[in-house]
Amino acid sequence: MSAQDIKEVVKEKYGQAALRAAAGGSSCCGSAPSSEGCCDPITSSLYDGSQTGQVPKEAVLASLGCGNPTALARLIPGETVLDLGSGGGIDVLLSARRVGPSGKAYGLDMTDEMLALARENQKKAGIENAEFLKGEIENIPLPDNSVDVIISNCVVNLSGDKDRVMRESFRVLKPGGRFAVSDVVVKGDVPDEVRQSVLLWIGCIAGALRNDEYASKLAQAGFEDIAVEPTRVYDVEDARQFLAGQGFDVDALAPQVAGKFMSAFIRARKPQACCGPSCCGEAARQ
Repeated sequence: MSAQDIKEVVKEKYGQAALRAAAGGSSCCGSAPSSEGCCDPITSSLYDGSQTGQVPKEAVLASLGCGNPTALARLIPGETVLDLGSGGGIDVLLSARRVGPSGKAYGLDMTDEMLALARENQKKAGIENAEFLKGEIENIPLPDNSVDVIISNCVVNLSGDKDRVMRESFRVLKPGGRFAVSDVVVKGDVPDEVRQSVLLWIGCIAGALRNDEYASKLAQAGFEDIAVEPTRVYDVEDARQFLAGQGFDVDALAPQVAGKFMSAFIRARKPQACCGPSCCGEAARQ
């Protein structure tokens, strides 16, 4: 399965999710609690009422994340924030409120339907210090050293070229800038048939890195102060849910997968002082 194949499948799935959310339906399952029929334990119950009340319901319905980076990331008024794979815009709009009028929140997405939904949600929320950009997280359309904080919510694992994502993140961050994302990671090994499933890839499972691989890729890109902090470990019943309907022998596979996948908050920092060409983004462009 090539990186381009993955990209096309992801684009199609998230385009469909945006259209469902725009029509008032769950993106299956967005942030709807499991009691409302959510089919995916990874994306359920991520935001509390104090946050969902700040944004249009369509932004909540379109959330397909695995965590809540806006609650975990330290954002300061006046900072510039970039959300990789911003979807319906919930994390961008929440971040824009936190950095205030003197700050800026960018959302980056490659899906036209999600961008249209996010811009409509921004209009409904009346938030002026946000901007949604079309592009790919492997080729961020922003200048070197222009962003204080990068956030993302279960999107880096969808990329077929994660090393490129890390290098591009490093390039656009200012010296001292922070990488603070929620993502799905793996502890240990999982069966090959799970890794090779396209449907599980777009469900944030097959493309997940091991926690040590994630840290290693960040270090290779130039980051320091790297930490991978689990926020939720998926048990055997969770495993049954995300394996169901994918053509697997669920009873046989679920025990092998249980406890190995987890949502995590990944932190890293770009060094404060420029120590070579990579600090200025040259290495990321090669």
